[in-house]
This record gives sequence, C-alpha cells and structure tokens, in this order.
Amino acid sequence: MGKPVFFISAGDPSGDNAAGHFITALKKINPDLEFFGLGGSRLKKLGQTQLARPGDLAVLGFWEVARRYFFFRKLFYRCMTEIKSRRPAFVLLVDYPGFNLRLAKKIKPLGIPVIYYISPQIWAWGKGRIKQIDRLVNLMLYILPFEESVYCESEVAREFVGHYLLDDISREYIKSPLPGNNQVALMPGSRPQEIARMLRPMLEAVRLLREKYDIKAVVAGVKDGYDYESVLQDYENIGLSYDDSRRTIYESQLVLTSSGTATLETGIIGRPMVVVYKTGFITYHIARRLVKLDMIGLVNLVQGEKVVPELIQGEANPEKMAAALEKYLTDTAYTERVKQKLDRTTDILGGPGASQRTAVIINEYL
Repeated sequence: MGKPVFFISAGDPSGDNAAGHFITALKKINPDLEFFGLGGSRLKKLGQTQLARPGDLAVLGFWEVARRYFFFRKLFYRCMTEIKSRRPAFVLLVDYPGFNLRLAKKIKPLGIPVIYYISPQIWAWGKGRIKQIDRLVNLMLYILPFEESVYCESEVAREFVGHYLLDDISREYIKSPLPGNNQVALMPGSRPQEIARMLRPMLEAVRLLREKYDIKAVVAGVKDGYDYESVLQDYENIGLSYDDSRRTIYESQLVLTSSGTATLETGIIGRPMVVVYKTGFITYHIARRLVKLDMIGLVNLVQGEKVVPELIQGEANPEKMAAALEKYLTDTAYTERVKQKLDRTTDILGGPGASQRTAVIINEYL
C-alpha cells in the first residue's frame, strides 16, 4: 500500500492556522501522511501540495466573492479533478463554507468520507444548512461549545473538540493581568479589504482620545498584507508590529479590534476590547436580512452576553470608537467587571488539547 493521502481545504488564514495545529499533531501519530488541496503558509510548510496561491483565497463578503466568480469556479473544478484523480482516503474541510459545502456536495457521490472541522456559522445564518450538512458530512468537529445546541435536534455525527487557539497562544499570555500602561492595540484585520476599511477610522479614534488622555497605540500588522506605512505617515507616534498580534495584545491595556477570531484571542488573553465591523454596502444589507443574531463578536457569543461593546457598519466610526474606549479609561469598576468575565473564556472553550483531540479522531478515519 502507498502512503495515506487526503485532501484538505482551508481557504482563509484562520483556517490555515487551525489546520496547521492538528496536522502537526496528526503527523506525529502518522508521519507518512500526504495531503493536497487549499491552504496557507502553515499548511505549505507542513507539506501540503497546494492548488492555489494562499493570497488568492482570502476574500470577504458577498459582493467581493461575486466579483471573483470565475476564479473560484475554475478553482472548484480543479479541486474536483484532483480529488477524482487521486482518490484521497478522506476529504477534510475547514470552515470556508461558501466554497467547502459546494465541494462536499460534489464529493458525496464519489463515496469519499467528508470530515468538517470548524462548523459553518449556522447559528448566525439560520438552521437551513443543517439538513445539507447531515446529507453531506460524515463527521462534524466543532470548536465552540454553544454549537451543540444548534445540532442537538439533528442527526449530524459530531464531536466537540475544543478551540485550537488554546494550543496556539502562549500560556503566559492567557488570563494575564492588565499592564496598566494606557496602550491601545489596534487590530484592523488580516485581509486587505478589512484593513483598508478599518485602519484609518481606528487611527482617527486614537487621535480623538489623545486630545484628552495620554495614550499609546500600536497597530498589529500582517507582513506583506498591506502598506501600513503609507497610512501611518499621516499620524504621529503610532507603533507598528508585524505578525506578532498576541504579544501586542498582551502588552496593551485595551484593544480595538475588527470582529473575528481576534476577539477570542483578545478574550483568552484577557484584555478589555471594543469590537468593530464594517463591510461593503451590498454585503452588509444582504447580511442584515440573513443573520439571526443580535451580537457578532465571537467572544460575546461564547460568553452568551454582550460583555464587550460592538460597533457595526455606520456605528464603526472614530467618534463612537473613541467613546467606547474612553469608558474603559474612566470607569475602573466597569473595566474590572469586563476583565473578570473575559477571564472565563478559556474555561468555556474547553481548555488546551483541542488539536491533539482532533488529530486522534481524524487518524481513526485512516
């Protein structure tokens, strides 16, 4: 018999990061594994034969995806051609539901088992996809504890494995005390679209705060992801740190962050934050009709309440960002309450070991 081969599709940076952790653990159990598909730099370093450049995959929003329809259509059929040709032992889909669920539909008739890691956000978009997942997915490995309530009335085979971030964040950072330095970490996102929308409003919020308070600010940047310097030249005394966002969070008193996985990272480290989200006009109005939640920040969803403020679309402006941060600076009791609640995040997420648990389950399919 040849080496075990499987296909993995992890189309965005957080999916690549998550998959990188359990693939590392899986290769320790089964070092002869070979895998191909879609991923980023972490999976490439681990030996993935990639069918597309990672930078071409990370697209955010309905309209933004629609504009690149022909690219994704061509990529989709290339993936299917490779899967039919190589007949992998199983297919492993990581998040990225718009692409991955379509892929699962085409793979199902081939009789190749499909494992899905990181559930599509059906808790946000409604439960219509559960029947589709039940038909197409052999096993769902979910990472957020509240997702069990979404699947409890379905027949989807599933296991809660915990969150990979607890294997990825340095232990000294988790639930760490506030440094008391009045430094604000600015986290405008990892995709160029997000950064272009959020960086200047965040910097303007800092400018407003500096009219009243002595604060420092550091932008958590992504190397080669955006030309930060051309924006920062319009602002004074703003630090810039590349590819070290956890340290930037850890060394800061407060965080102003785009919605996404970064809110959980910030919650695990234990930093009071303001969550902001702004997308394209068309994408936002489509999402308003579809999304069933009154919260979007993952840290709030995990907590089951709006522990930290969220500023969405029109409200994600410099004035409201500055006001939300100012409340932390002026109300010590409020800041302490938020900090105490955020420090529960680690326990709610199931503790460390998620990547090892995931690797053991996946290895059983081989």
